[in-house]
Amino acid sequence: MQEIPLCLSIGHLLPASMSDSNTTDFTNPSTFILLGIPGLEAAHIWLSIPFCIMYVIAILGNITILFIVNMEPSLHVPMYYFLCMLAITDLVLSTSILPKTLSIFWFKSKEIDFSACLTQMYFIHCFSVMESGILVAMAFDRYVAICDPLRHSTILTNPVVAKIGLAVVLRGGMLVLPHLFLARQWPYCRTNIIPHSYCEHIAVVKLACDDTRVSSYYGLFAAFLVTGVDVSFIAMSYTQILRAIFSLPTKDAQLKTFWTCSSHLCVILTFYIPALFSFIMHRFGHNVALHFHILLANVYLLVPPVLNPIIYGVRNKQILDRLLRLFTYKETYSPGSLALRL
Repeated sequence: MQEIPLCLSIGHLLPASMSDSNTTDFTNPSTFILLGIPGLEAAHIWLSIPFCIMYVIAILGNITILFIVNMEPSLHVPMYYFLCMLAITDLVLSTSILPKTLSIFWFKSKEIDFSACLTQMYFIHCFSVMESGILVAMAFDRYVAICDPLRHSTILTNPVVAKIGLAVVLRGGMLVLPHLFLARQWPYCRTNIIPHSYCEHIAVVKLACDDTRVSSYYGLFAAFLVTGVDVSFIAMSYTQILRAIFSLPTKDAQLKTFWTCSSHLCVILTFYIPALFSFIMHRFGHNVALHFHILLANVYLLVPPVLNPIIYGVRNKQILDRLLRLFTYKETYSPGSLALRL
């Protein structure tokens, strides 16, 4: 079953020979074995280089966004509060995946505790749903700012923003919680080997020696509920936004107004296009090698945390100006420059 954007299902891609050869009589193993990227074991050390670079960029970029918004009072408005929520979500999402993946690549540390595996699975699903919800909230903010600018400050007050953030967190947590309960209750007696670099939901459930259709059906329901509802709300918001933009009298005004949405649009495309591509590959790419599916599963979870701070840092003038002032200030008042002045 496919889950979008929660996870790429690769359990069905496990070769029959691997499944048969690893079948044992044990029940509910205390640990699972993550293989990393099967078929590319010899290249793990080389793959770790771009993975590590992506992780460092994601951490530094999102922390920088949080720092700049916190330090600049003029950025204490709903748009940047939502951006901070997005940065926190990206930090947790990337940290849920990369450290364990890198430990597999670098130290062959493939074992993961059963509870830790389910926890990782929960965090990946939960924060993917949360990220989608934050993108909807940001689309609503852009809708109010452009279509009803005079009431923006009265509609999106700080308490309202806090309630939206709480709703996003609760939705992600509650919607994904059944995944954890269902995965924990299944008896695992086939194998404890997961052909993946992280605990992907369907890959774990496929190891259960019981009828797990309820997990697959619920995963499909949750995926289409999240994706369908969120994309519909975003589409409706931008339909109204585009109508308001095209009603402006001059091309210059239209371009200037549209530019205020450009960063958010780029982030939306960054989040949903890789997930859509992974869905297409899953649905129609049955003859594609297993390692390609796993690489794609990693990419569509890791690309948004890497690109989101870059997009907002480059395309958002207020953040870029504040960042440049920060570095200019440090250069101007460095100990060396003070010594020269004295």
